[in-house]
Amino acid sequence: MVDKILFVDDEPAVLDGYKRMLHRDFEVDTAGGGKQGLAATHEHGPYSVVISDMRMPEMNGAQFFAQLRQTAPDTIRILLTGYTDLSAAMDAVNEGNIFRFLTKPCEKEVLARAITTGLVQYRLVTAEKELLEKTLMGSIKVLTDVLSASSPEAFGRSMRITRVVRHLVSKFDLPAPWRFETAAMLSQLGCVTLDPELIKAAYVGQQLSPEGQSRFDSHPQVAKDLLGNIPRLEPIAWMISQQLTREAVHKIPSDATTASAQAIVLGAKMLKLAVAFDSCKMSGLSDEHAIARLEKRRGEFARDLLDALKQLAPEDSRMELRKVSTAKLTIGMILQQEIRTRTGMLMVAKGQEVTYALLIKLENFSRAGTIDDEIMALVPV
Repeated sequence: MVDKILFVDDEPAVLDGYKRMLHRDFEVDTAGGGKQGLAATHEHGPYSVVISDMRMPEMNGAQFFAQLRQTAPDTIRILLTGYTDLSAAMDAVNEGNIFRFLTKPCEKEVLARAITTGLVQYRLVTAEKELLEKTLMGSIKVLTDVLSASSPEAFGRSMRITRVVRHLVSKFDLPAPWRFETAAMLSQLGCVTLDPELIKAAYVGQQLSPEGQSRFDSHPQVAKDLLGNIPRLEPIAWMISQQLTREAVHKIPSDATTASAQAIVLGAKMLKLAVAFDSCKMSGLSDEHAIARLEKRRGEFARDLLDALKQLAPEDSRMELRKVSTAKLTIGMILQQEIRTRTGMLMVAKGQEVTYALLIKLENFSRAGTIDDEIMALVPV
């Protein structure tokens, strides 16, 4: 991807001058003020480096960069200012986390050198972030595969919950939506410590002994403890810990470190609703009756979330029920029966979506002759 540069200034002649001066060395866009600069980053970004004048009407450079920092935190920000603006420039450094500020008029060589240095910094930041995210997503993939192998019932529920959470997230403008889907995918991780029969009984709503209920109720905290020490998963671990709370989720603990507390609280509410919805479905209720039951638990679930849940398309709305041979299963199909070995051991729970790892697992067991070759599944139409 070509590194793009954005100049923001309220004087068109100045912007034309920057473009003529630097067009041979950089891909330059321009914006005629702070509001136009924010619109440009939204419509044509991301920009590697943004250079802004300090003195502009409506929104000065400090205010512009303070907002840009929220919407494009990785973009390198450079401020152009006159000698008389030094006090305001210091405010911009504090509020907008400026990488560099240059005094006007600025010679071409000085400006080009500052932009080049900014590009190097941008590449370092984005490369480190990409490496961290790939490592993190790889770790999450390993954890879900472990859950799939060790507890098919728990993994099946986590996939059903993820479908609901993904739908809810699509209805709200939330930053970093991957966090909420990850919380759903790993929500049942603590069940690896539980007996399979206890898990199955709890999921379908059977009456448990006090000791069994206590063990089951502890699984969100177990997952939180397992995930809490992984960098960047602390908010996800907290969301998971709230899924079985008896009261409405209001705020994260005071010691939680996150810049988007409201979004994390909303994510916890979504996960709690998705878990409760799945419990109702597992007890045999239709979508409509499940939501009606949840509406009676007054004050526990937010009205806007319940309304969004009503828009969830039925699982089989664009799928057709077929008997499929193991060799013809594909990613995205949804199993409509339990899969057990010939000795009765549960391998996959009903309702589980076929993933790559599950596909390989079923093919291996089918070749070994330990499971039936034909499986009932919902197939995308």
